[in-house]
Amino acid sequence: MVVKIYHDRLNCIGCGACAAVAPEFWSMNEDGKSDLKNAKPAANGGTELEIQEKDFELNKRAAEACPVNVIHVFKNGEKII
Repeated sequence: MVVKIYHDRLNCIGCGACAAVAPEFWSMNEDGKSDLKNAKPAANGGTELEIQEKDFELNKRAAEACPVNVIHVFKNGEKII
């Protein structure tokens, strides 16, 4: 199973909810926006990271906590959040 996280960093408002829910995957940057740790550049100025299935629920919760919906989780190519 392939699980990916996409972060639309350009539209991030820096509320910190993702970093509070999943600090092992998310951190706050000096510019006030969040960063997906170890992510690679993706389309539209965002970043993406392939994660293990065991980390799916944690990152799903981080995405659900985001008030501006800039975190998207995909499982086997299907957008979950």
